[in-house]
Amino acid sequence: MSSTTESHASHHGYIDDKKRYLQRMKRIEGLARGIANMIDEEQYCIHILTHVSALTRSLQGVATGLLDDHLKHCVLDAAKLSDEAAHEKIQESTAAVNRLIRS
Repeated sequence: MSSTTESHASHHGYIDDKKRYLQRMKRIEGLARGIANMIDEEQYCIHILTHVSALTRSLQGVATGLLDDHLKHCVLDAAKLSDEAAHEKIQESTAAVNRLIRS
């Protein structure tokens, strides 16, 4: 990330929803601990997989929310600065989407 676009950003796009994101992450932590306990207790595979699926969906929800916030705030703010800053943020966003798709 260049210092130009970062220094002009007043805050990260998710900051208005920070409390909600932190609450979601605490639930995700609980899900992960629950899965570890299920494995430790040698519970049935399919039950564990069901919880893994819920954990995955929860993380995807956080990721898509953060991406949406990034596009609405960081990319939009960069576009107001310059075409170069906007292109940089768009490339950054595209790379993030590619990482999400591969995971």
